[in-house]
Amino acid sequence: MENDPDQPTENRPEKPVGNDPLKKATEQTTSFAQYSGIAFQMLGTIGLGVWVGLKLDEWQGNRRPIWTIVLSLTAIGASLYLFIRQLTKK
Repeated sequence: MENDPDQPTENRPEKPVGNDPLKKATEQTTSFAQYSGIAFQMLGTIGLGVWVGLKLDEWQGNRRPIWTIVLSLTAIGASLYLFIRQLTKK
């Protein structure tokens, strides 16, 4: 009973009880990085949809930006789908 691993000794301090600030900060940083990545993915998807729509409207000579509107809305829908899929993946 002298060398019980659960008992603190002079050379070994007590184990922290659930409030490890380093672990909490690491989890917050990881969460922030994950959500930042999702935001940039959404931005890229929507931006690509708008750019392709503009190029198609320019190439076809449309007076109204039909392709821009259609592809922008499609890209918004796709990015929301990917966002929800990544959130439910956890």
